[in-house]
Amino acid sequence: MDIIERLQQAMPHQGLAAVIITPGADLRYVAGYNAKPLERLTALVIPAAGEPFMVAPELEGHEARSSAFGSAGGEVVTWGETADPFAIVAERINALPAGSVAVDDHMWAERVLRLRSLLPDREQVTAGVLLRAMRIVKTDAEIQFLQQAASAIDAVHAQVPSILRPGMTEAQAGAIIADAILKAGHVSVDFVIVGSGPNGASPHHSVSDRVMQAGDPVVVDIGGTMPSGYCSDCTRTYVLGEPTDEYQAAYDVLLDAQQQASDLVAPGRTCESIDAKAREVMATSTFGGAPLSDYFIHRIGHGIGLESHEEPYLVQGNEDPVEPGMAFSVEPGFYVEGEYGARIEDIVVCTAEGGRALNARPRELVRISV
Repeated sequence: MDIIERLQQAMPHQGLAAVIITPGADLRYVAGYNAKPLERLTALVIPAAGEPFMVAPELEGHEARSSAFGSAGGEVVTWGETADPFAIVAERINALPAGSVAVDDHMWAERVLRLRSLLPDREQVTAGVLLRAMRIVKTDAEIQFLQQAASAIDAVHAQVPSILRPGMTEAQAGAIIADAILKAGHVSVDFVIVGSGPNGASPHHSVSDRVMQAGDPVVVDIGGTMPSGYCSDCTRTYVLGEPTDEYQAAYDVLLDAQQQASDLVAPGRTCESIDAKAREVMATSTFGGAPLSDYFIHRIGHGIGLESHEEPYLVQGNEDPVEPGMAFSVEPGFYVEGEYGARIEDIVVCTAEGGRALNARPRELVRISV
């Protein structure tokens, strides 16, 4: 049963007449179409019963017809520059039996409001209620795509020790790393974080003109998108020369926390329990008079697939159980404002036997000779 059929089977239980999906990860997942997010409307309309159709601007017609949906014989309705694509969608939906309309979770607000004005008698809800259950558990093929992405980003991390050096700015290092991400097989660079010294204390630092110095810990968090559409994301921490005893001791605790949290992954474990395990380990050690866990300021993980960040989110309060096929990051860290930071991140897949890390680079603190 394909994805559209699964959606159609689930829709009546939600009181839905139709689902509308615009460009983004959901459209790529359902229709195999990585459509450009243009100001011109592209939308896949899936009725609860009957044949779906895709509305696309005429100048994007070839790409829409070449998508997996179009290639399989799906109807593609193109519209010219003076036509109103929203009216085309509304006319067809108004001909359907009674029911609500679900719009993809990331649809632009102007489109949501335009559809609402043309479908005043149709309640609008988000399509995530249906798509979440499908996208959150990966198929074997999706896991293979994620493995390819993980292996590609591992190949980049293998080059990082030969890139980082004192006297180089973070931005210079980041440019070389970004080029390596593309050469490793990614089609786009999603992010490059090179957080040296005090900049490592900002989890979402990017790069700056700071000149790296001997003795600096350097947090390198990188990711990109592969031709399959699936994403990579991996963090390793390096040090230019030798770390201080204090830093090494804290890092050793972090390494243990990351390993124990990863080992906890198994069917039936709650998402929040994996986060809690790392904090439990880190709370046994003190840093500057406070538990090391006090410096762990973000959730331990996020799902990954056609988006770098997607469900499930491994955070306190999420009591959802982990299931085989779920893929997510396990990435504890500690961040000391004005001094330095550290993070270790792998993508882990839940299997029937437990967790399996897709990334294979050493997790220990990497010393770079200077």
